[in-house]
Amino acid sequence: MKSFHALFFLFLAAATLAADNPYNETADAKLEIKQALTQAAAKETPIIIVFGANWCGDCKMLDSAMKNGASAPLLSRDFEVVKVNVGRWDKNVDVAKAYGVPLQKGIPAVAILSARNEVIYVTREGELANARGMGDKGIYEFFKRVAAEAKARK
Repeated sequence: MKSFHALFFLFLAAATLAADNPYNETADAKLEIKQALTQAAAKETPIIIVFGANWCGDCKMLDSAMKNGASAPLLSRDFEVVKVNVGRWDKNVDVAKAYGVPLQKGIPAVAILSARNEVIYVTREGELANARGMGDKGIYEFFKRVAAEAKARK
């Protein structure tokens, strides 16, 4: 019975950790972006691609702000969102490069695309790499600004 309890708690701990991980480490990023482009074309909305990793505290902060913070209503209403795992700088680097995202400036990083797969905006200077320091308000102000830019260029 003790081994059953130990196994149960191990499973519970693993499930809890997995729930805190915003990036699917086995996802096909190119396929997810392609699917998002199809949905975006139907709704005529831009796409935000968020590049990050599960080990990154700033990436987790950004994810939380995007899901539950002041930015959440803005993003869910006006954008399709795709999260792309970059691992330890060894996954989907080609995807980031294709959209002009300089990962060496830090993660999380974003690219905003039109529904026609045209780059509208890219974090070129690590603008979100200090998401924990920005806090929810700073992240909201960032997305409010770039959302306005994206709408103007749509």
